[in-house]
Amino acid sequence: MRIPVFVSCPTQLNPNQQASRRTLLAELERYDLEPRAVGRSDYPTLLPLREVLILATHCSGAVILGFEQFLATKGMSKRGIKQSERKLEEAKGFPSPWNNLEAGVLFGLGLPMVVFREEGIEGGVFDHGVTDVFVHKMPRRGMPAVERRALSAVMLKWQAEVRRRYYGRP
Repeated sequence: MRIPVFVSCPTQLNPNQQASRRTLLAELERYDLEPRAVGRSDYPTLLPLREVLILATHCSGAVILGFEQFLATKGMSKRGIKQSERKLEEAKGFPSPWNNLEAGVLFGLGLPMVVFREEGIEGGVFDHGVTDVFVHKMPRRGMPAVERRALSAVMLKWQAEVRRRYYGRP
């Protein structure tokens, strides 16, 4: 029997993002973990955020995949606050807001979590030190063997926590 884990990931991805997602799903498969997600494996009949909570309560771990979903080429942060106001100097990518909503639910449930983000993605769960987990670089197509081994080491440690939770061991 495969152990269910919640995967927070946008539904629509570009080809490079799909390749990264496939790499991570292969790691889940390797450890006999079943990826579950609202809109992919499970489809809502109630309010989507409520469905996230319901699905998450049946999972023993969580994977957050921070892919760019919006690119801003112009903008200003903290507008009207003189000490903090900043104009956007270069293009900036943003993840799906659902990543942060889902991460909050999953963190609140105390699920073992592993977080990955594309280069340039930050804010919320993707900021270092926000949760008790390290934020990892998103795996990419053709990554060197040393990076692949590092990914495997991260997933090995995380899946051990998932199994402890699933089997009810402290």
